[in-house]
Amino acid sequence: MPKSQNPVAVVTGASRGVGLAIAIRLARIGHHVVLCARSQAELDQAARTIVARGGAATAYRCDVSDAAAVTALADFVNTNFSRCDILVNNAGVGAMGAPLYEMAPDAFDRVMAINLRGPYLLLRAFAPGMVAAGAGHIINIGSLAGKSPLANGAAYAASKWGLLGLMQSAAEELRLHCVRVSVISPGSIATNFSGHASKDDDWKISPEDVATVVQDLVQQSPRSFISEVLLRPLHKPRA
Repeated sequence: MPKSQNPVAVVTGASRGVGLAIAIRLARIGHHVVLCARSQAELDQAARTIVARGGAATAYRCDVSDAAAVTALADFVNTNFSRCDILVNNAGVGAMGAPLYEMAPDAFDRVMAINLRGPYLLLRAFAPGMVAAGAGHIINIGSLAGKSPLANGAAYAASKWGLLGLMQSAAEELRLHCVRVSVISPGSIATNFSGHASKDDDWKISPEDVATVVQDLVQQSPRSFISEVLLRPLHKPRA
């Protein structure tokens, strides 16, 4: 595989929904996008979609909760591209619908492994290269659930509260090396993330809305960085 002359972006959870929208947008503005998710078939289709639109994309299957798999991903990117300019931690899992006292420990652990431990593993894998280069941007997709209590979704909320604290602290460490860290916290998004399709999604944020914010962060002045963006629907759901 030839080295890419374009900036390189690694996007997790990139096979569909918000992650795919972000990957498509980054490819459109000139990045070679490394698409990561757990389904190889969906990744391959996502890569074909981007290439058909004139972008550059590489599919790489990775479970972000697996430390060895994340290390292998970083080795793959470093070997084939020699750089990672943008890391988007988007992969996530929801666990809504029941009170915390009814949640099984293995289900709780799974939410934390993907939503919180995964971004830590990815930062640990890619930040050293950014520090060495004196540049880079780590963008994390959080949630407004990480700002407020969420009944019947406590584990998910806790993972997103934790992500915010984790990454804002990492931002203070990495800004010393000219590496930016940002968290985007969207409200309800029109995807089937919760596992329950809605008949009335018109009021919700679209995946493309999140992708627009990612583009704005990537293209901001190199003299500054935006640490957090709260992205709310303009309208509230109909009663």
